[in-house]
Amino acid sequence: MGEESGGRSCGTTRELQKLKQQAMEYYRENDVPRRLEELLNSTFYLQPADVYGHLANCFSKLAKPPTIYKIMGKSVLDGLGLPTLQVEVFCIIQNFPKSVCSVMIPTHFEVCENALPELVEAEEAERSLAVSTAVQWVNETITEELRGLAPSKQAEVDCVLRTFFANKVQEDKERKELEKSQEDSAGPAPPPQILPPPPPPPTKKKGQKPGKKDSPVEKPITPAEPVEPVLHGSMAIGAVSLAVAKTGAILGSIPLYLNIALLKHGQEQSAILTMPLLMASVVSCGKSSPGKLNLMKEVICIPHPGLTTKQGVEMLLEIQKQINKTLEMPPPPKAENKKGLNGNKRGQQPVTGKMSHLGCLTINCDIIEQPLLLIQGVCANLELELGTNLHLAINCAGHELMDYSKGKYEVLTGTYKNAAEMVDLYVDLINKYPSIIALIDPLRKEDSEQWDSICNALGSRCYIIAGAASKSISKLLEHRSISTPRSHGLVIKHTNQTTMSDLVEITHLIDSMKHIAILGSTEGESSDDSLVDLAVGLGVRFIKLGGLSRGERVTKYNRLLTIEEELVQNGTLGFSGEHTFFCLNEDEKALEAAGTGPLEHIFPTEVVEQSAKA
Repeated sequence: MGEESGGRSCGTTRELQKLKQQAMEYYRENDVPRRLEELLNSTFYLQPADVYGHLANCFSKLAKPPTIYKIMGKSVLDGLGLPTLQVEVFCIIQNFPKSVCSVMIPTHFEVCENALPELVEAEEAERSLAVSTAVQWVNETITEELRGLAPSKQAEVDCVLRTFFANKVQEDKERKELEKSQEDSAGPAPPPQILPPPPPPPTKKKGQKPGKKDSPVEKPITPAEPVEPVLHGSMAIGAVSLAVAKTGAILGSIPLYLNIALLKHGQEQSAILTMPLLMASVVSCGKSSPGKLNLMKEVICIPHPGLTTKQGVEMLLEIQKQINKTLEMPPPPKAENKKGLNGNKRGQQPVTGKMSHLGCLTINCDIIEQPLLLIQGVCANLELELGTNLHLAINCAGHELMDYSKGKYEVLTGTYKNAAEMVDLYVDLINKYPSIIALIDPLRKEDSEQWDSICNALGSRCYIIAGAASKSISKLLEHRSISTPRSHGLVIKHTNQTTMSDLVEITHLIDSMKHIAILGSTEGESSDDSLVDLAVGLGVRFIKLGGLSRGERVTKYNRLLTIEEELVQNGTLGFSGEHTFFCLNEDEKALEAAGTGPLEHIFPTEVVEQSAKA
């Protein structure tokens, strides 16, 4: 009996010794004894009031860096109550999975307020499919692809996302080719429709005076380019990339804008960060407005660059309040009838307004000058000088104005102009209102000849900006060119498959071409304010957020104010210079492309003085 118990005791002792040996090897491999001795010694000398709190902080610094554990996507509602994508990132932190952050990304769909019911229904179905596909991508494949990666390695994460998206594009292409081949095998395609011959040129009108030349026959307009296809689910790429960037910032205890700045400047922290200049919409009188005016989808105010963001927001709020009051008063006096500016001869209708999805008032105007006169009167009442305290910009939304049945732009209901006449209209408008320093999408992108003309005519005193007329960021990066259509700068948006690396790359390209970058919000915005951090981190010249109404837009203005306060407290706030313009003639375009010489810059105050002298 004793021998048996002695044998069991020896076996237990050997097992304990083996375990002790394994424990010693395990701790030695992880360098625990040395680190623990150093930590206990330093703690004794420091003698902190909270011993265990101090030890916990020290141990947390020795822990492995967090890695991505899971990414979860789900459908949520945006500011208009429409579905969009939310992405939440979970990381393994000190051996436990923890939720770190979530972001929302808006969809790329435009808001069509007066669209036909069948078109609205079709777009709703497209939107739902786009969001549900994105949710599926995130929850199934993307979360598996990114598991175990460190969120601090943004370039590596974006590379994985790009590869994943490229595979999805290839799958979609192969699926369409298969469907096409099945259709071809099912039966012969119907014969192509033969278009009727063009009508003969107009004959000489009866009673025309001898010697009077016939009016020149206008060239047919260039057909609209096919809309760039957007693969359903692509918004998953942009959302996950942003979520990982925000996760990296939170875990690194830095704000998102600083994390983006480090990405842009190669992990070298910039000593100074500048706030983007505000482009705030104050009124909308585009094609969806009740009045006859179609041209001005957004009339935008730009506070002077010398003002802080807080001062600019306060100024814009006063302008907005004054506009609200003015709408309750009788309309301003009718402007003088001027060719190209006043499109009708009837008296002006009372200006009324309703809040639009853009965060500004949609007002009914019957002539082109009416909204400008309204803002002039508001500024006069507030003792603000247009061209000094603030400037104006107009989002013309040229692509929305084209009536393809007539081949002309419908600037006012029943008033049509061809592309050349549109250039003359803008020249007359800027001559009369030199405080307008930016035209966004004055024409559709297909009218490249007129983009050249308007840049030649106005480029030395007004920014010509391509928004909807520009290609998508992925196409711009693919071709490494931003010169089509010809412009001073681009409105870029974070949508679809655009990653953080793509945003850094496109802003580098815009900067290298000495153009200006405007980071813009989409029409159907979410309440996520990350867009503001992106604008500050990327160092764009302007940020276009819509008006100072609607929660999804105001939250971004609030984020701007918070970031400015942080930069002031840290002593890292820089200030933007005056607005400067440059001519884009052929010689300077060559210099710009080669980067061998500066372009001629002109200050807007000089333009105002020259116009006053004239």
